[in-house]
Amino acid sequence: MAVRRALISVFDKTGVVEFAKRLAAQKIEILSTGGTAKLLREAGIAVRDVSDFTGWPEMLGGRVKTLHPKVHGGLLFRRGHTEDEKQAAEYGIAPIDLVAVNLYPFEATAAKAGLTATELIENIDIGGPTMLRSAAKNFESVTVVTDAADFERVARQIESAGETTLATRLELARKVFARTSRYDGMIATELERLSAGSGRVALEAKPVLPEFVHIVLRRQQELRYGENPHQAAALYVPAERAPLGLAAAKQLQGKELSYNNLVDLEAARSLAAKFKNPAAVIIKHNNPCGAAERETLVDAYLKALACDPVSAFGGVLAFNRAVDTAAAEEVAKLFVECIAAPGFADRAKEIFAAKKNLRLLELPAGGLEPERELQLKRILGGMLVQQPDLGEIKDDDLRMVTKRAPTAEEMHAMRFAWKVAKHVKSNAIVFAKDGATLGVGAGQMSRVDSVRIAVMKAQSSLAGTVVASDAFFPFADGVEEAAKAGATAVIQPGGSVRDAEVIAAADRLSLAMVFTGMRHFLH
Repeated sequence: MAVRRALISVFDKTGVVEFAKRLAAQKIEILSTGGTAKLLREAGIAVRDVSDFTGWPEMLGGRVKTLHPKVHGGLLFRRGHTEDEKQAAEYGIAPIDLVAVNLYPFEATAAKAGLTATELIENIDIGGPTMLRSAAKNFESVTVVTDAADFERVARQIESAGETTLATRLELARKVFARTSRYDGMIATELERLSAGSGRVALEAKPVLPEFVHIVLRRQQELRYGENPHQAAALYVPAERAPLGLAAAKQLQGKELSYNNLVDLEAARSLAAKFKNPAAVIIKHNNPCGAAERETLVDAYLKALACDPVSAFGGVLAFNRAVDTAAAEEVAKLFVECIAAPGFADRAKEIFAAKKNLRLLELPAGGLEPERELQLKRILGGMLVQQPDLGEIKDDDLRMVTKRAPTAEEMHAMRFAWKVAKHVKSNAIVFAKDGATLGVGAGQMSRVDSVRIAVMKAQSSLAGTVVASDAFFPFADGVEEAAKAGATAVIQPGGSVRDAEVIAAADRLSLAMVFTGMRHFLH
């Protein structure tokens, strides 16, 4: 459909002047409102006010500008439809062939400190979404643009053919409904902060778990396959903001990513982020098979690898520092699937380039930040939603429950082991010493079996190690097995009905034991 009239009304004015100039150069009439009209006129573009087009002024403090039959009739009437054409002529409705609209920044406003209920409400856009929806519904005849990134494509098509293609109009309409769906979802969520119990509207803190959860995602990347080759998979990101963390990582080389690669990379990234000193994490099937922190990255990697070099084969690595030459030279000796880090030295890139299939991912600034958004897991017929496990222990949280208190070295090792245990599938047991894992037992149905597996997997003596358990020991057998392997101290949440029995066993075995009061199940 030839574009002869366009309505442009935007809050974010990025690129709008150049876009309008290109439309005007094609003899397209420009309708506009308020600040957009002022900006376009200042740029020398002929603009007709919407109030002149409709015969009605803006009113109610700007709440009503474009809510008029001449606007929505001009957008909605079906070109070539006999009855629609007849009614449009009867009521003096002129076609509007293109709409460029973006919305009040409701999400940014809602995040402001010191926000009032009135500010929140007044930043709910009514006219914008209404125009977008009208235009998008009639995409067979009308072009609708809500993203400045689409200005160039739309202008180019109009300059070439006087109109946009039907395929473009359909794609832009889909984009609009995704945008307005997300926008309404944000409003519904934020309105849960309002209360009216006192007879007046007041703004309160957000509920931890909202009544409604609205998520609109866009497909960012098709993946090689899902958990298995017969399963299709893709990476989706929030539609209305730039990707974060691993989703924003830049792949520098290697095969395309699979679903499992990203699951393992996220497990590695989230654990590496826990350490302040240079740290290395090796993940296999979503469980750490080695983690360490040292003064240098290469030493951290070598200590992590020493925990379980057999399982590390074909694993996924993450570092919390840029990978230097020394670390790259050691890593290159092992077959690994993926490496994620905040950066890679030029020489490190050259070393890894010899491994064509190795996937290198450069994490963005902030890529090691913890995930703070709600976590979702699908079950048949519903979705489970929970807060992320951001629980951290402080000195005041720790309770010494045995006759012997841990030494400073044991306490340092226990804090390290506790960080790792939080990232191991339950039942989780971690043996550690001097800032490195020496044995990891994961995913067993009984805790004592996790202890035994950790002991069996250990590649070096466990004498003088500490043990971390993600949940309480239900019986004394777990600490007895740990002591038999050489452990001297235990950190665990406590809370079992048999705590007294477990503590007595620890005392008998001269173990130091600390209760954290915080469980870290991971399923």
